[in-house]
Amino acid sequence: MPRRTISRRCEPGGTWRMLLPGVVLLQNGEPTNEQKSHAALLHAGVNSILTGVSALARYGLRNLPVTGEVHVLVPANHSVADSGFVHIERSRRLPKPRVRSGLPTAPVPRAVIDAARRTPDKDLVTAMMAESVQRGFCLPGALAEELDEAPRRSSLRDTLLPILGGARSVAEADAWHLWRWSDLPEFQWNVKIFGSDGDYVAQPDGWCDELAFAWEIDSLGYHAGTEGFRETLARNARYAAAGIVVLQTLPSRLRSEPGKVVAELRAALESARLRPRPDVTLGLTPREPRHAHSHHRRRGQQ
Repeated sequence: MPRRTISRRCEPGGTWRMLLPGVVLLQNGEPTNEQKSHAALLHAGVNSILTGVSALARYGLRNLPVTGEVHVLVPANHSVADSGFVHIERSRRLPKPRVRSGLPTAPVPRAVIDAARRTPDKDLVTAMMAESVQRGFCLPGALAEELDEAPRRSSLRDTLLPILGGARSVAEADAWHLWRWSDLPEFQWNVKIFGSDGDYVAQPDGWCDELAFAWEIDSLGYHAGTEGFRETLARNARYAAAGIVVLQTLPSRLRSEPGKVVAELRAALESARLRPRPDVTLGLTPREPRHAHSHHRRRGQQ
């Protein structure tokens, strides 16, 4: 088709739309995210790979920043440049792509770290990292390995620490940081607890095995529903039957009242210390090697 015809159809009020140099959308409406991803790869050329938020969306992750950008990796010797909504990143370390819905896509660990590097909101970064691990898309160690290869970003390393320690949400990461900088006994995170009969008791957010003490970060949103409230009552009944001392904390208080939360933790831990330890045992979370718990210690205890 003659270029003049294409240009005319892409003019304001025309039937087509020029998305990127040389890439035309055969309609005049706003492009969908899927169309933008296809267009970005056409613009980037051969051996280009989707990464960042666009890649993670193709895997089905939900805790993602809202962005109009499509992040694309290209070989280091490519001369293509950013254009419109496309961010081009040249890399000497291109990953082996996965095909997701027909498009070459970076593996989850690479996509998470690439997205995190371009996301200023620390909570969103934590949520992305936590979801990728919580839902089984990757192991914490894979994120750490990918971050080691990325451009230096000390803030991302600090954000990843609670995920490596066992936190699986923003609230749990806040709890991990509060514990880490407080003079409290050793905690483990998201480990399964079993009673003397071998029956499952719970998987607390924080667990002090020495004292058989559980710390639950319980949000109002989850417990507002009938089912969530019922599950929490059943969980607390199992704690009581097993003789476990448990403290429940609202996520918001970890930031608004950290001193009071630490005082409550100390008081609850002292109550646990004063009674005989119940016969409960520690299990492992899915996909977690037995030696992983050794990494949960605070910096001062290492």
